[in-house]
Formats: sequence, C-alpha cells, structure tokens
Amino acid sequence: MIDLYTFKTPNGRKISIALEELGIPYKTHVVDISKGDQFKPEFLAINPNNKIPAIVDHAAPGGAPLALFESGAILLYLAEKTGALMPHDPRGKAEVTQWLMFQMGGVGPMLGQFNHFANYAPTKVPYAIDRYRAESKRLLGVLDRQLASRDHLATQYSIADIATYPWIKAMHSGFPDLFLDTHNIVQWLHRVGSRPAVQRGMQVP
Repeated sequence: MIDLYTFKTPNGRKISIALEELGIPYKTHVVDISKGDQFKPEFLAINPNNKIPAIVDHAAPGGAPLALFESGAILLYLAEKTGALMPHDPRGKAEVTQWLMFQMGGVGPMLGQFNHFANYAPTKVPYAIDRYRAESKRLLGVLDRQLASRDHLATQYSIADIATYPWIKAMHSGFPDLFLDTHNIVQWLHRVGSRPAVQRGMQVP
C-alpha cells in the first residue's frame, strides 16, 4: 500500500496516473494547498519542501516505510521498483529520463509561470506574460517536433509521457490558442488521454 498525498494539480496527477497504470494499491490523502494544508506539521514530516505530491511506500525495499517527494523522483522510483513504464536498456532509460527532465525543468515551470502571470497575478505584467508565453510556445514546438514521427515522447509509453500529459492537458484547456499549430501534440493528447488508467488518475483527488 502506498499513501499518496496530493491535490488537483498537474504535478499531483502525474503520480495518481502512474499508480493507476502500475496497478499499485494506494490511499489518497488530499492536501488542500488552497487552504494551506501543505504547511501542517504532519505533512512537513513527510515533505520538508511543503509541496505536493508526496508518497509513503509501506512496502519499500529494506522493510521500513519510505517517504518521497518531488514528482520526478517519485516516478523514477515507481518505475524502477516495478520494472514498468521505463525501458530496461541503458539507451532507452536515458531517452526517457531526458524527456522526464525536460518536463521537470522546462514544461512545468515555464507553462506554470505563464499561467500564473496570465491568470492569477494581482497586477498584469506584460513583460512577464510575453516572456513566459514565448517560452511556452517554444517548448510546445519542441514537443510537437518530437511527436512528429512517433506516438510517444520516447520509444515507448513511459513516465515521460505521464509527467508531461497533465501539464499539456491543462494548458490545452486553458490556452487553446497556444496549440493552433501543434497538430502532433493534439493527437498525442488524444492517445494518452484515451488510456483508462490515465482517465482514472486524472480524477484523483
């Protein structure tokens, strides 16, 4: 059994999708970041960085429960533990890992900043909006070109797709004009989004 600490954000849904794909039993604990639950002492004991998602694996190697935070680290751990959603050969692993890091270091932070300044910042800052919009478009272009000749970001469906899908899905819903010239991404969204495990994971919590 895994305890999943999460909320209805793209980062949180990465892990619920992975757990659904892997068929690992888990219990969902809602950490309502809109109410400051992430700062409660009991959650900080699991994740000192006060961000979701986090997990506690009660069947971790070595016997003792293992608490993990950072969505990319959790995805890598789950893939390694189960031997799924990640190729077994070094070349395949490297390819998946690079696209996972592309999401962690680029897609998530940059699209998240664009969404923040466009929708939530109390003062509209045109420079910030334009800067992050341009970088978001550039990153989407990279993804679209990668998907021009393949069904998934790497050689097979993997944690790289799982990490990227919730972010792109949310941005496609919120900013459809960003995707006018990204036909390959739109097809990929349909392929990944049609998977039953992805559909279940996107409903958590």
